[in-house]
Amino acid sequence: MSGAANPALLLGASLSAMAAALHLAIIVGGAPWYRCFGAGEGMAKLAQAGHWWPALLTLGIAFVLLVAAAYALGAGGWSAALRGLPGLRWVLLGITAVYLLRGLAPWPAMLLQPELRQPFWIWSTLICAGYGGVHALGLAQAWSRL
Repeated sequence: MSGAANPALLLGASLSAMAAALHLAIIVGGAPWYRCFGAGEGMAKLAQAGHWWPALLTLGIAFVLLVAAAYALGAGGWSAALRGLPGLRWVLLGITAVYLLRGLAPWPAMLLQPELRQPFWIWSTLICAGYGGVHALGLAQAWSRL
């Protein structure tokens, strides 16, 4: 890959890394944090009981978000070491699609079912749509160089 670094993909990488850090903080924060960030009462109760499942699931999400950050850094030209990640173009396209789907797909259901219009779903959906938009912009700018 040649050319200048891509600021949109740097922002996308930063957003994914911050989301990963938040997920790690939720593990440390325990049940109150699972409740606060909308994981559901079931997950909060499991965390409160010391069950391994909430931490493992949340750690898995954090890992996926860190991989997304690494791919955005590689595609954005910010790290020579990450430019050689396998399937850089297509994996980043998949990451972008997942963010956009998570950010856009829930809206019809929320519009049709008012009980789904909970703050967690509204905010997380808006955040994911924003993340997807940033990644899409960066990917469009870098596509020909990948």
